[in-house]
Amino acid sequence: MPTPLPTSRDRQARLATFAVFFVQGLTFATLLTQVAALQRKHGLSDDQLTLLLLVVPVIAGVGSVLAGVLASRFGSRLILRVVQPLACVAVVLAGLASSVPLLVAANVLFGLGLGGVDAGMNMQGVAVERRYGRAVLTGFHALWSAAAVIGAGWASVAGGLGLSLPAMFATAMAPAVVISLIASTWLCVPQEEHVAADAVQTASRVPWKAIIPLCLAMCFLYVGDASISNYGSVFMDKIIHATAAVAPWALGAYQATTFAVRVGGDFAVRRYGPAMIVRIGGAIATLGFAAIVAAPNEVLAVAGFALTGIGLSVVAPQSFSAAGRLDPAGTGVAIARVNMFNYLGFIVGAALVGGIADSADYRIAFAAPLVLAAAIIVLARGFQPAPAATVTAPATS
Repeated sequence: MPTPLPTSRDRQARLATFAVFFVQGLTFATLLTQVAALQRKHGLSDDQLTLLLLVVPVIAGVGSVLAGVLASRFGSRLILRVVQPLACVAVVLAGLASSVPLLVAANVLFGLGLGGVDAGMNMQGVAVERRYGRAVLTGFHALWSAAAVIGAGWASVAGGLGLSLPAMFATAMAPAVVISLIASTWLCVPQEEHVAADAVQTASRVPWKAIIPLCLAMCFLYVGDASISNYGSVFMDKIIHATAAVAPWALGAYQATTFAVRVGGDFAVRRYGPAMIVRIGGAIATLGFAAIVAAPNEVLAVAGFALTGIGLSVVAPQSFSAAGRLDPAGTGVAIARVNMFNYLGFIVGAALVGGIADSADYRIAFAAPLVLAAAIIVLARGFQPAPAATVTAPATS
């Protein structure tokens, strides 16, 4: 049976979802590329920096859980309309913070917004994918990565110009808020997002067993992602001794290759299947982390971060897409559950890499996500789509 052509409303919702992913990528990279600068500004030790970084994923996990509960009743559009501008404002407040307590408060606000947006935007992405009837979710994540590259590029330019943190953050976040508010008017409404009339009641029957491999893969992915996002610029600064203009390209190179792979990711998934794509990605990510650990200079270090981006790029979108298949009623609960392990991975990644770095150094610390990236190869079998009857049973029983 041929796939029906998308309607103009489907295309409108897809465009709006692209915008939401773009703003989230820009917001995330704008703040995370300046971790080393914030550490210097507030005179934080590596232990203190680790604790500060842990605040964001812990609170983001709370935001994701709340998003899952609220989305099953009110839809994810309302969540995104409120919390995405909140996350943008939090970035500016982090730059303005004149003391550590104020910086912690800004991080709490950012974490709450981050969790709500991450869950909500993937709920919208899965809803659009369901309406299109084919794999499109990786394309949304591609634009997230492109926006993150733009954020890293802006950080590099701002660092070269000597701009203050508040000025750099505000310049990026002001247009981001405007884009977010405009896009929220076009997103899928609850009637379009929720397939079954009893979506709230079916939410409690989404199966955990089938979700576990997706959750673990998501966790291991974000241990690696957290090591790069939180400590990539620190690694470049303290181990490679990179300049202020080069250091942000640890994250920039990672996101650039992530974007490049995600652009064609949906086509690859349609041809080879999600399990094979995730398995290959795990293998390449393992090689990337090995290159980072062994890198003797700026060029090879950036190349290692780039290779890691190639491998990890496919795991998150395929985790969310597989979770959406396990929740045919469109409640968003399965997506929120998988998204929680995003932040668990960030917590483990920040604590693990930061702790090892404190007792040894950052080069040795980056060997930890290498091992977990290899575990994704084994977990890839859980991404294979189940027969339609098996997938729909939990929502109709």
